[in-house]
Amino acid sequence: MARLLFQGHGSFRVVTNSNIVIYLDPYAGGGYDIPADIILVTHQHSDHNRVEMVPRKPGCVVYQNTSALRAGVYKKTVINGIPVEAVEAYNGNHDREECVGYVISVDGKTLYFAGDTSRTKQMEELAKRNLDYCFLPCDGIYNMDVDGAIDCANLLGAAHAVPVHMVPGRLFDRAIADEFAAGVKNALILEAGKEIGL
Repeated sequence: MARLLFQGHGSFRVVTNSNIVIYLDPYAGGGYDIPADIILVTHQHSDHNRVEMVPRKPGCVVYQNTSALRAGVYKKTVINGIPVEAVEAYNGNHDREECVGYVISVDGKTLYFAGDTSRTKQMEELAKRNLDYCFLPCDGIYNMDVDGAIDCANLLGAAHAVPVHMVPGRLFDRAIADEFAAGVKNALILEAGKEIGL
């Protein structure tokens, strides 16, 4: 079974059943002790792109928004056996030409990491994909607020909807997480440092 560690803020580590190690948006929290096979970066803001924090296996692939989105085309690729699809991410603070989210498939589970965004047109399409997990920002300053994230979670209909990126400078905020959970039937609250089996 794959395992996911929410490191805090917008940072994650996924370890597959075959021991492929994936980090997404390294910046916050702990858990940077396992060398990576893949590092995914959604955009170049300093709280998402600290790739130097991550130890790497030989042949590690660092896949950034600049490769995932070119001339308005969102790329699909396979990295170390892991399907990786770039998707729309944008709002007033995040240029749609410079930011992406990612949909990845690991051990039969489909995970949507929205990155820094508000509601996008493509979410209507993603809602048809039977997502297992979606990870949605909800700080209300740089991204959509909690009500916006609740709206997106209910639209997407993932089996598990996880609020992240709650308060700038904090790994986790219980009050915001609880507010999100109150509006989303399938909410899953992960405190920073919490690891789960997928």
